[in-house]
Amino acid sequence: MIARVLVWAQYLALPALIIAIWKIADVVGWIQPYTMSAPEEIIASAAEFIEDGTLWAHLKASVERVFEGFGIALVSALILGVAIGLSRRVEIWTSAVLQILQPIPPIAWIPLAILWFGIGEASKIYIIAVGAFFPILVNTVEGIKNIDKRFFELARAYETPRLRVIWRVILPGALPFIMAGVRLGLSMAWICVVAAELIAAQVGVGYMLMDGRSLARPDMVILGMLIIGVVGKLLDDALQLLTKKVVRWN
Repeated sequence: MIARVLVWAQYLALPALIIAIWKIADVVGWIQPYTMSAPEEIIASAAEFIEDGTLWAHLKASVERVFEGFGIALVSALILGVAIGLSRRVEIWTSAVLQILQPIPPIAWIPLAILWFGIGEASKIYIIAVGAFFPILVNTVEGIKNIDKRFFELARAYETPRLRVIWRVILPGALPFIMAGVRLGLSMAWICVVAAELIAAQVGVGYMLMDGRSLARPDMVILGMLIIGVVGKLLDDALQLLTKKVVRWN
């Protein structure tokens, strides 16, 4: 019990120190109200937005967009990743295009997303999917390439059907890499939701940030940033727990 308390004390020590320094800076006048809100103002804004339901509306919209875009990225990256990992020909065909597209940041796709899909939900989901796609793809390919070749030889010797090999050999063998890619992809999806909600959004955490900037309310901006950070951490923690359960042998 004491050991757990000590661990939590160490875990929370730095956040508490940052808040204390933040409050001291506010009291002595090192920060201006129009550039940085005091900690208690952030708490008051959070309470206000929770009470009127605004916070839940923004959070719900962002989470739904993240999971829709992430789901598209996950399915497409797994399919293409398995194809590349199993076929040298597919790898050669796709290599140049993927290497050119990968360094392009998701925010650079915003103008094309608007031209292709308009300013509705589809363009936002597209930006999120682009951001989440490559971390999952790269890790899936790397995971397949790291599978012991003897498993493939054994499957070939027993004339195991290709789909069965993928389901029973390839996916379990590459699962540690895939789960690492899923964690990175989900983090990128959550980061990209801010950029995606710059596209004429009327609700969402990204919209909340922009609305706070327009209204010159740093409390709204900081609250939105904290929501992004906290929800991102909770999603990553959930994936870590899932990884421990599905990849027990790693």
